[in-house]
Amino acid sequence: MNVFDSPDFDAHETVSFFNDKKTGLKCIIAIHSTALGPACGGTRVYPYAGVDAAMTDVLRLSRGMTYKNAIADLPLGGGKAVIIGDPAKDKSEAKLLAYAEAVNALGGRYVTAMDVGIKPADMPIIARGTKHIAGYDQPGKTGGDSGPTTALGVFVGLKAAVKHRLKVETTKGLTVAIQGLGKVGMGLAKRLHEEAAKLVVSDINEDLVRRAVDAFGARVASPDDIITAECDVLSPNAMGAILNEETIPRIHARVVAGGANNQLARDEHGGMLAGRGILYAPDYAINGGGIIRVAGQIYGWNDEEIERRTLVIADTLTAIFRRADEERVPTNVIADAMAVERVAAAGSKGKAVQSIF
Repeated sequence: MNVFDSPDFDAHETVSFFNDKKTGLKCIIAIHSTALGPACGGTRVYPYAGVDAAMTDVLRLSRGMTYKNAIADLPLGGGKAVIIGDPAKDKSEAKLLAYAEAVNALGGRYVTAMDVGIKPADMPIIARGTKHIAGYDQPGKTGGDSGPTTALGVFVGLKAAVKHRLKVETTKGLTVAIQGLGKVGMGLAKRLHEEAAKLVVSDINEDLVRRAVDAFGARVASPDDIITAECDVLSPNAMGAILNEETIPRIHARVVAGGANNQLARDEHGGMLAGRGILYAPDYAINGGGIIRVAGQIYGWNDEEIERRTLVIADTLTAIFRRADEERVPTNVIADAMAVERVAAAGSKGKAVQSIF
């Protein structure tokens, strides 16, 4: 497929294909926008069925990073990289170093971070070959573990949604169903428990479920039942596309607020939620704590500044909710519009993007 003919091509500034015969590296780096600053987004290693599938993914993900960085009010544009291959079999030191050279070829217009298929141990290897990298523990810089910061953002964002929809200042006494107990889900559960919320939890990892039960007195739901659990708030913190035409009619929650990416199977499902009176906190707005921490590493912010910016997620969501009410459109549509407006405003100034390293 010609990249310009792809339905997911959205005036991307640069789409670069790299093929290193010596190492077998095949990757695509897409820069959607640098209007707000150098493009930043993770590197994904995945066994795509073919180049077209990889291109579709990188185009969508890079645009998503533009929106995420814009809505978090960060001096970063949107970009993403995909490496075609099985992360369990096809990664090697030589291939990661070849990937670093691919990043260098973009002259600082793209800063890479972690995504699916890239582990913390891979990052120092890539960093040997490029300085255009962030989002992992580095000597002399703020920590790279984004889990706690993402959990904090989800917590304050969830509280903003509860305040808007349920007209209460606290989650005390509310029932929150948490799908997924990784770093974000477990961190969120801890904060909610400390505020005396009632928890229903689910995860495919039974050890994590037991931890939540023992530590927080949580009730357990099966992975199949958590989406439709009786609760006030549903918090998806695992896989994406869980809000769809099959699940939305069966949701009992009045608020959906969680850290998972791509929660809506399709954009129109935001309208389905709104039609049922369910307030949806757009995923890339509420889970922005992670990219805020990455930005903190890039620009040298201290932990206090990173936390301050993360707490602003609550204000951003409140603005989204109010504008959605005023314009009578779904919250995901408003979030997209706000992100596009911020990018357009920056682009109209004609600011040139330079390497920040």
